[in-house]
Amino acid sequence: MIAQIGFSILLTSVMAYAWTEYRRAPVIAILSMLVAAAGLYFVWLPAHATTLAALVGIGCGVDLIIYIWVIISLILLLNLHLKLRSQAELITILMREAAVANARTGKPSK
Repeated sequence: MIAQIGFSILLTSVMAYAWTEYRRAPVIAILSMLVAAAGLYFVWLPAHATTLAALVGIGCGVDLIIYIWVIISLILLLNLHLKLRSQAELITILMREAAVANARTGKPSK
């Protein structure tokens, strides 16, 4: 029961944070709220997670939740990697343009 309350507080905090960030990234906020709501559901009804796991051929509900968590984490990691790579390329282009602009005007770079 203590774990359920602790997890519920954490998942409710995730939902509240997602709600406050809705204007910035509506898709991410909605997905975060849905995942947190599913988490709350399975925290309070763990037998349903076991039933769902049995339907998809996984032995235990906790295993199913962990597998889903790993998949979501890998997707987020790939997304962050692609965004960082894109930003690095953009910085390279901007620095190249700044260098060319400085070379044309004769200003020394700082």
